[in-house]
Amino acid sequence: MTKLGTGLAKGEDSIQVAEQAVQEAKLNLGKERVDLALVYCSTKYDYQKVVDTVRRLTDGAPLIGCSTGGEFTEKKVEKESIAVGLIYSDDMKFFTCLEEGLKEDDAGVMRRLAEKKPEVSSEYPFLGGILYIDGLAGKGEEAPVNLFNMLGTEVIFGGGAAADDLKFEKTFVFCDDKVASNAASLCYILSKKPLFTSVRHGHIPLSTPLKVTKAKGSVVYEVDGRNAWEVWKEYTREDAKKIGIDVDKLSTPTEIGSFLIRYELGIPVGNEYKVRVPLSKNEDGSLNFACTIPEGITIFIMKSPKEDQVFSARKAMEIVKERAGDTRIAGALIFDCVCRAIILGEDFASAVEEFKKILGEEVPILGWETYGEICFRTGEFSGFHNTTSVVMLLPE
Repeated sequence: MTKLGTGLAKGEDSIQVAEQAVQEAKLNLGKERVDLALVYCSTKYDYQKVVDTVRRLTDGAPLIGCSTGGEFTEKKVEKESIAVGLIYSDDMKFFTCLEEGLKEDDAGVMRRLAEKKPEVSSEYPFLGGILYIDGLAGKGEEAPVNLFNMLGTEVIFGGGAAADDLKFEKTFVFCDDKVASNAASLCYILSKKPLFTSVRHGHIPLSTPLKVTKAKGSVVYEVDGRNAWEVWKEYTREDAKKIGIDVDKLSTPTEIGSFLIRYELGIPVGNEYKVRVPLSKNEDGSLNFACTIPEGITIFIMKSPKEDQVFSARKAMEIVKERAGDTRIAGALIFDCVCRAIILGEDFASAVEEFKKILGEEVPILGWETYGEICFRTGEFSGFHNTTSVVMLLPE
């Protein structure tokens, strides 16, 4: 048997709110033993106090998690809260690890994490994992791709890039007792039964094809030989007016960040687009992304109608539920982009309701809003994503 119990709380005191979230999760779990704790925490709270509290109340169970841009369970959708998921399992084993130095040496960090991979066996033939990375390190694409290549294609991964409530200042990942920035945390899962994942986004091109003509790492300076920010404003100006945004009056980092999240970069890949979110603007008009944007590539500036965002959430759950077949589901872990919450606004809860309609009201859900989503599965549209729903189902 595998069970997932969820809890969500908000308030002023970090320790008290964490205690409330854990107690609710314990009640829903209905088991004394906790084999893994998942913790998603708003910037409103002291991360170390939250992690220490969860560890104390779960008898030091392995812990993994990160800072977020929003939190939700099957019961509610919140901001400035703490969400906790507690897993009990006779069919899974969990191995947590963390490595620092992601900005300077993402390949080295992933190699050290890969070296800690547990070995599959006849009793536990399936290997999966949950990966969290610093959302502002600019290594969103290359870090998980490196890890996946090092581990082999039979591994199934879900995860996301840590967020900080759209402040775009500093993000953190958690592992056991440790809280760290510029880091990646990973929980390997050895399982007797297969894990199931899927990913979908709801974006369509807004602009004509464009070319990145000057870029370095995760910073784009010029598009079609012009200042990146000016190009973004030009192609989005009319569409933004329809939703009450005057692109020529945007000034604060939060205003600019929220605008950019609505109009992201799309890289054509076959019949699909890999969506990349511009997180912020620099004084020179260059744009900062969550991962490397290669110079010379063709891109589109994208948009996404609200109805497409709700549909993509439903589609992601339909696909993963179909893959699971008749397997009974213990719970769903959902990695959902903070961009979708901004696009949907008050309607974001309706996307969560779509998950529940497909999965069933009785199945626990633990989710958070990311600065990028990770999904790796052979045959899947895999890699690092933005404005998607990544769903991982845990078999009962």
